[in-house]
Formats: sequence, C-alpha cells, structure tokens
Amino acid sequence: MKPLLQNLAPSATSMIRADHTSVLLTFHKYRIDTATSTKQAIVNSICLALEIHAQLEEEIFYPAMREAGLDTDIVDKSFPEHAEMKRLIGVLQRMEAGSATYDETLMELMRNVLRHIADEETKLLPDAERVLADRLPELGARMTRRRLELATPRAGEIAVNVVRTNPVGTAMVTAGVLFASVVMVRRLFTRSRTDLLPLRM
Repeated sequence: MKPLLQNLAPSATSMIRADHTSVLLTFHKYRIDTATSTKQAIVNSICLALEIHAQLEEEIFYPAMREAGLDTDIVDKSFPEHAEMKRLIGVLQRMEAGSATYDETLMELMRNVLRHIADEETKLLPDAERVLADRLPELGARMTRRRLELATPRAGEIAVNVVRTNPVGTAMVTAGVLFASVVMVRRLFTRSRTDLLPLRM
C-alpha cells in the first residue's frame, strides 16, 4: 500500500508549476509606489519561495532527471541560473526596501526567474512527464516532505509576510489556511513514516 502522503501530494511537475504560478502572482502585487514595509514583505515572500523551490529541484527533481538519462542541458544550465538567483536574493536581503536600487534589483531577479520558468515549462517539465511519468507521484511526495522540513521552521515568517502582502480579510484567511495546511501535512508526514514501519506480530 502506498503511503498516504504519496496519494495526496501533487506530482513533482504539478508542484513545480504551482510554485512558478505562486511566485508570479506574488510578484504582480509589487508596485513601485507601494509602502516600503509592504514591498519588503512581498520581496521576502518571493525570496523564500524561490529558495525553497530551488532546493527542492536541486535535491530531488534534477537528480531524477539525470538518472532518467534525459538530455540534461537544461538541468546543467539551471544550476548557474539558481546560483545567480540566490546571489540576487542575498543582495535584496541586505538592502533596505527604500534603497534606490531595490526596485531595479527585484526586476533583475524576476527577469531571470521568468527566463528560467520558460525553459522549465516548455522543455524540462514536458520531458519529465514523458519519461518519468510513473515516478512523478513519488517524487512529488518526497518534495512535499522536504518542503515541510524547509518551511516549518520559517512558518512564522511566512505568516507575517502573508499578512503584510494581502488585505486584512484575505490575509487572515490565507494565514489560517497556511497554518491548517502545515498541521495537516505534518500529520500526514508522521503517518506516512509509521506506514513504512514493519508490522509487529
């Protein structure tokens, strides 16, 4: 019997596409004339999402693509792209939101992210769905577990950013859903680990 988490988790490619959509939607909340505290929260949300996304791809998804023996040009190209993205995230994290080059640095980061997303969504993900179709649910479950491990210690930070980037009503609902999701996935993760334990006679 498959662990419960594997049955409920999205496939690896669905998760990657959802991450892309989420980052783009968050970016579209950014306005040059927005209050600096809101800008900071939006950028923090984008940066954290990109950091977790990149780590999931580097630790789980890209190695699976290489093991499958696919043309790995895009995978090989992704590592330096991730490195540049992390460099720009570091620059943004050291800047004040009111800095003269803050907006420009975010725009540079997002231009790089858009190019990266285009490569993945037009080539890498369709290849994965063709060659790794039978492994995508298992990879998705592994990525979900790992996401929980990476996001749980930063749940407070995530909730604060959600509240600061959304109108009050939406933020309250979103923060509640986020909290409930973390609790549910944590329980599923615990259950899926116990499903793997040998039965005692």
